[in-house]
Amino acid sequence: MPKFTYIAIESSSGKDKKGSIDSASAEQAAIDLKAMGLLPTSITLAGAAAKQPSKSGAKGTETTAAPKAKGKGFTFGKVINNQGLALFTRQLSTLVNAGMPILRSLETLARQERNLPFKAVLEQVAESIRSGGTFSDGLLQHPKVFDRLYVNMVKAGEAGGVLGTVLDRLAKFMEKAEKIKGKVKAAMTYPVIIMVVAVLIVSALMVFVIPKFEEIFASLLKGASLPPLTQFVLAVSNFMKNNILITIGLCFGGYFAFKAFRNTPKGTRIIDYIQINVPAFGPLFLKASVGRFTRTFGTLLSSGVPILQALTITSDTSGNVHIAEALKAVHDRVKEGEGVGKPLEATGIFPTMVTSMVEVGEETGALPDMLTRIADTYDDEVDNAVTSITSIIEPIMIVFMAVVVGTIVIALFLPLVKIIQTLSSG
Repeated sequence: MPKFTYIAIESSSGKDKKGSIDSASAEQAAIDLKAMGLLPTSITLAGAAAKQPSKSGAKGTETTAAPKAKGKGFTFGKVINNQGLALFTRQLSTLVNAGMPILRSLETLARQERNLPFKAVLEQVAESIRSGGTFSDGLLQHPKVFDRLYVNMVKAGEAGGVLGTVLDRLAKFMEKAEKIKGKVKAAMTYPVIIMVVAVLIVSALMVFVIPKFEEIFASLLKGASLPPLTQFVLAVSNFMKNNILITIGLCFGGYFAFKAFRNTPKGTRIIDYIQINVPAFGPLFLKASVGRFTRTFGTLLSSGVPILQALTITSDTSGNVHIAEALKAVHDRVKEGEGVGKPLEATGIFPTMVTSMVEVGEETGALPDMLTRIADTYDDEVDNAVTSITSIIEPIMIVFMAVVVGTIVIALFLPLVKIIQTLSSG
């Protein structure tokens, strides 16, 4: 009997699994794997020189990628951004809720899609359904486009026969998430712009203006010593003027060094900790994270996803390593038979109001609705925090620029006083 090697996803945990299986054909191997609780994404005859596409017989899941659409070419970055995916989900939910079959809905959206890479993805998902697979089976083959949250909610909607309702919830969730993300980015955009302008102004002063004053000081003071502050400013100016490429290289090098550090496990832990604990911005990021957690968790539960699986997905999509670790600890305690509220409180990260409302939701049997209410509350708090931070940042940045520019002016003014005194005495 032939042996096939496979790559599959465990239905219970969502983790990737590799192995081999003895089956009469690739189609039978796919059926056997699904019976074992595995969703195959690739099945290849062991020792085959080239991978040939094979399709499962039970649900028709394609085990290798479908042919690429013409004109797709090379892609850089994401196939589609979050806003585009939210729009697609909203359109798909509208078509499905109107009674159009999922295959025809996908074909309709694929025909009008102008993003060629995403168009190719939709055509491959539609081909998977034509082969007998489910919508979630097709989504599983594109993890870079449809994350675990998306796939598991679709899978729950298919199992409960409420795919249209779940797609509508998913679209609302993604639209809310993008709205909150946009507000947080807006709060960060203003100080970043002000900081960039300040750096450009100071750089222009250092490179073009201060060297002119150095020539004046040299001609009028005739070798007399300059104040320490003036000497420091002139030294920095000379370095920037004579080493422009090195200065620019240091700026870019510092940026890429920070990015590299951010991608290390230790760097991620440090920066994520600072992100939720730094004054002024820390509460904003924490509220945004708590709102994202409660909305994600509530949306998954209301869509029929089991609570342990929902906690795992939520921890993976939290965006902060400390919150993810806290949710994994909650997952382990819930797995042992506890509720959600007490373990959440024990983490020390989530506010008391959140844990108390979660406990009330568990006692009344309305946990998904309670989580949605918490998310709405924290969305409003993020709005208020963004407004207050924006109003505080403006005077702080003005004072910062005044201090920097004022220091340079004072450093240039001190020698001028000495020059005036010398001229008046002469």
